[in-house]
Amino acid sequence: MPAAARPSAALDTAAWDAAHAELVELLRDLIRIPTVNPPDPAGPELDAARYLASVLEGEGLAPEVFEPVAGRGSVSVTLRGDGTGGEPLLLLSHLDVVPANAADGWTHGPFDADVADGYVWGRGAVDMKNMVALETTVVRVLARRARQAGVDPRRDPIPGLRRDVVFTCTADEEAGGIHGVAWLAAHRPETLRAAGALNEAGGVSVEFAGRRFYPIGVAEKGFEVFRITVHGTWGHGSMPRDDNALVLAAEAVRRLASPGEPRVTSPIGEFLDGVAAALPAEPAALVRAIGGDDVRRSEAAIRALCDPVSARAIRALIRDSISPDVLHAGVKYNVIPGQAVLDVDYRTLPGTTPEDALEEVLARLGDLAARCTIEHVIGRSPVENERGELYRLLADTIRAHDPDGVPVPVMVPFATDAKTTALELGVPTYGFTPMRLAPGEPFLARFHGVDERIGLDALRWGLPVLYDVVAAYCG
Repeated sequence: MPAAARPSAALDTAAWDAAHAELVELLRDLIRIPTVNPPDPAGPELDAARYLASVLEGEGLAPEVFEPVAGRGSVSVTLRGDGTGGEPLLLLSHLDVVPANAADGWTHGPFDADVADGYVWGRGAVDMKNMVALETTVVRVLARRARQAGVDPRRDPIPGLRRDVVFTCTADEEAGGIHGVAWLAAHRPETLRAAGALNEAGGVSVEFAGRRFYPIGVAEKGFEVFRITVHGTWGHGSMPRDDNALVLAAEAVRRLASPGEPRVTSPIGEFLDGVAAALPAEPAALVRAIGGDDVRRSEAAIRALCDPVSARAIRALIRDSISPDVLHAGVKYNVIPGQAVLDVDYRTLPGTTPEDALEEVLARLGDLAARCTIEHVIGRSPVENERGELYRLLADTIRAHDPDGVPVPVMVPFATDAKTTALELGVPTYGFTPMRLAPGEPFLARFHGVDERIGLDALRWGLPVLYDVVAAYCG
């Protein structure tokens, strides 16, 4: 995609400046709506969905708001193409955010949406109201251009579009999507069905060994949640005993938390190969060592190459991981607990089944397994998407906007709404929130963190990139 051929080139600098300003104000408005999940009280997700609907209605569109449970709102709108280009492109995002407390040390209030030091600050600035704002602004630009051409975007095909663009923004992603994407898939699947989808977690630049890479999300790990009840013996705290359920649970935590054996899957193998191919010989050799058979050399390479956040991410991506996260035991300081309950988050690579995960939990517990009752709470399989036409367009568009940048496929360690779109509806769903970050920007650390924020320049760069993908794929 040469620069002159980019669809975004049809708009001048002033138009993109105005669109960027609208994007930033939209993002700030969304951050100010505290769509915390779990909601207390219920309502802000619906407020945000209605706000987005009003913005889209202002562009002459006819969005629909869904409220399957009181206060939990999702919104969807379709821009029509002429029908000659195939099935739609889905722009997918979510409205809800995790909790945030200003007392935890935020520099700016988590729901104040301040603009300072070149950033928009607040909960959701990274996860993922930035993408909501990017997608909404692309839709607004397309609708506005249609109106300028004398077309009614509410009912008429948008000039230049051969396939539909479906924008769907969901509730409840941070709690599994039951009242959001899953409800839509069951009751209004037309809001999600598409030839391909763009979602969170990818297309964001990272600097490494002097090169700039853009990992594009093509896969994500699965998860299996287990609740382990450890059975001991009740007794008096003045006479300690070996079968104290809390002590047994502590040993279970120690065994479960030990890192497992590495296993490099196809998406991470492609990622490591792509990074290594773009680097000089010495760092390239270290990158390749990460995916090698020598576990000690792999770990040494991770320590040599990666900052702490990136190191945690790559370790999670080359193995099944187990994180013991919740432990309940005891009723009083002088009563030895006879029972402890441990919740475990098991993240699975492609190829690991739920049965494999349970077998590994039992193996790690060893002799403690005889004292445990294990309940499978919830689980979803890993996602892996093809590297087809849409993926190639994402990579080509990145190169067109940053000739020095290197797009590479990657897997993410967490779950998104792609669990529903890809696994249940068969829609290839890619992580692509295009942003060029300043070198050293700790983007991964911003997710769910204190002082979550996103750079104004990153948003400015990403807006025409996303527009070009949408216009080229659907045009």
